[in-house]
Amino acid sequence: MSDAHPDGDRRDPWGILFLVVGPSGVGKDTLIDAARVRLSGSAVVFARRVITRPADAGGEAHEEMAPDAFEAAARAGDFMAWWRAHGLGYGLRRELLDALRAGRDVVANTSRQALTAFAGVAPRIVVLSITAPPELVRARLEARGREDAAAVADRLARKVAIPPVAPVVEIANDTDVDTGVARFLAALRAAGDVSAVRISSGE
Repeated sequence: MSDAHPDGDRRDPWGILFLVVGPSGVGKDTLIDAARVRLSGSAVVFARRVITRPADAGGEAHEEMAPDAFEAAARAGDFMAWWRAHGLGYGLRRELLDALRAGRDVVANTSRQALTAFAGVAPRIVVLSITAPPELVRARLEARGREDAAAVADRLARKVAIPPVAPVVEIANDTDVDTGVARFLAALRAAGDVSAVRISSGE
């Protein structure tokens, strides 16, 4: 998390914007949800996304917005960043910049394809890239049961490069949830001075 002097004054007044990315099946949402619980009551802000999807559609707790309203909000500059994926609009409220300016770290769930939308939005950005071995990702996707074998195979074959928007911390989520969350929290704590780091077993 953000560095501070012993007397409590920050070396940099801005908090860090953590952008969490990773393909389906690596356990990204699980780690974010568990970290939110562990850091409850702390100064870390876990961003709630605005999505053009019904709030009762399942998945993450998000702010529902109609497509027309989303378009208007995007044009009005109401979002810190916004993007489209799978026919839906996704956005992060501009008010999150106030938290960052106040020195609070913000954790946001996004995607590799959307990272360019965040270029330059804040002076301190770190990408947290969640990874897992292909065989474990396959097992997780099959256990979830949302897709057939062909769709799972397609996901595993899909390769998306991370654009050079910010430093990248790679977090291996290849064991149990507690270990994955510990690595996730370690990445938050270590990110004050990071260029490219791999956090996994034995490293």
